[in-house]
Amino acid sequence: MRLNVTINGENRQTDDVWEGESLLYVLRERLGLPGSKNACEQGECGSCTVYLDDVPVCACLVAAGQAEGRVVRTVEGLADGDTLDPVQQSFVDAGAVQCGFCTPGLVVAAHDLLNRVPDPSDEEIREALAGNLCRCTGYEKILDAVRAVAKGGVA
Repeated sequence: MRLNVTINGENRQTDDVWEGESLLYVLRERLGLPGSKNACEQGECGSCTVYLDDVPVCACLVAAGQAEGRVVRTVEGLADGDTLDPVQQSFVDAGAVQCGFCTPGLVVAAHDLLNRVPDPSDEEIREALAGNLCRCTGYEKILDAVRAVAKGGVA
């Protein structure tokens, strides 16, 4: 099938997509957007989180055919050209990025939280990020990064 989708504000299409291929595979392998990471392929780790029609989803669980005609925003689409989104910048500044594998999903999840709840409590931050696993940071620097953005700055 031919897949037509708006990705990061740009109309994109790709051919020969099997409807059951994951959106994650299409983003990474067919459209050259490697930001979302392929880790568990079961929706357990959150590393592939993207927005689908402004709702965060695990791209590994979305069949490519389900994205037809819809709007996808990836971690790459949060930046404004070379200027990182405040959440992205805060993760860098706080040292919340180590191996970087979980970072794209955590950034998208934090971005979504801060759009919904501009000044979240620690409990709200933890709940919003609960679907994202990190093996390196111990989470405290990640929490610091989200807190910093909520307070109007970067870490």
